[in-house]
Amino acid sequence: MSANLSEKVDSIESDSNLAAVSEVEAGIRDFVRNDVAYLRRPAAGTPAADVPAVDTAANADATVSNVNSLIQRVAGTSLAEIENLVTELESLRDLLHSEGQRVQREIAGYAQLSQAAMKSTRMISDNVAQWKKAAENLRGD
Repeated sequence: MSANLSEKVDSIESDSNLAAVSEVEAGIRDFVRNDVAYLRRPAAGTPAADVPAVDTAANADATVSNVNSLIQRVAGTSLAEIENLVTELESLRDLLHSEGQRVQREIAGYAQLSQAAMKSTRMISDNVAQWKKAAENLRGD
């Protein structure tokens, strides 16, 4: 269920990213069209019967502003995702560090337990050997 929710969220995010990219591309196209229209405008003193009266400077400024806004929105989404990833990686690093310390403590505990078990085994072995010797001495007498 969590995987489906994650896939839906990813799908929605990619759809919004695609929409934002499309808006940026449309803004760039408009900017280029306005720029080209400005370049095609007849020189001063020539009749401009079929050229519509367009305030290209205002359009260009508005288009640049729109493109900048769109780029900031797209970049903002990416930056937010990067910040989330960095936060997740930092928390994972902290988790791995604490787990590494826990494993080291566990290993040290097992090493101490192993040494204690070896000492106990030696003591038992030595005692059994002494009892065996004592029993042999009793039989031999």
